[in-house]
Amino acid sequence: MKIVELTKRNLSVYINNEEAEFLKEFNEENPIWLKRELNERQQIIANQLVNKDLLKRIKNDGRVAYKKTTR
Repeated sequence: MKIVELTKRNLSVYINNEEAEFLKEFNEENPIWLKRELNERQQIIANQLVNKDLLKRIKNDGRVAYKKTTR
């Protein structure tokens, strides 16, 4: 288990190791991932992270994309 702190709301969010590894994929090289580029399991993890307010789901040229939220 990992703890991610949300500074703007002073909240702590627990994430599992699988979610932590997935969050590491969002870096300067790949800041946005398209949903079609993710496998089924990664899409489930991405949706879990959207629910935890660690990722943002956006529409990019009519396609669904995921972007790491800024804290």
